[in-house]
Formats: sequence, C-alpha cells, structure tokens
Amino acid sequence: MKLNIQLFGITKEIIGDSEIDMQISDNQTVSELLVNLKKQYPGLEKLSSLWVAVNEDYAESDYILQNNDIVAL
Repeated sequence: MKLNIQLFGITKEIIGDSEIDMQISDNQTVSELLVNLKKQYPGLEKLSSLWVAVNEDYAESDYILQNNDIVAL
C-alpha cells in the first residue's frame, strides 16, 4: 500500500522534507507506521509526543491504514 506522509514543524525538520511517499504492508496500524518511521528517521525517537492525523482526522494508534491515505505528522 502507498501512503502520502505530510510533515509539519519539528517532524519536517527531522526528516528534511515537507512530505514523503511510503510503501507499507496491508493492515498496518498507525502505531506500526510510527515504529517504522522511527527506524528510518531515528531523530523522531527524541520526540516526547507525536500527533497523527489520517485524511484530516486525528487517528488513534490502533487505526488501520488504507491504500492512498494521507497521513500528517
């Protein structure tokens, strides 16, 4: 599945871009996505909290992502 991840504030500074496209496996949750992002971008580990929105609505950690979702950090 493909996601578009939009980055704001400190996440934009850490990753070095305002958005990235990412391929993930089916049935992946927001929590699993964050684990993968923190592996790819270790600077995200330093954040004490991180708000996640999916398709313009705040998403809980157990939300199951869908193909072509737009995720904002």
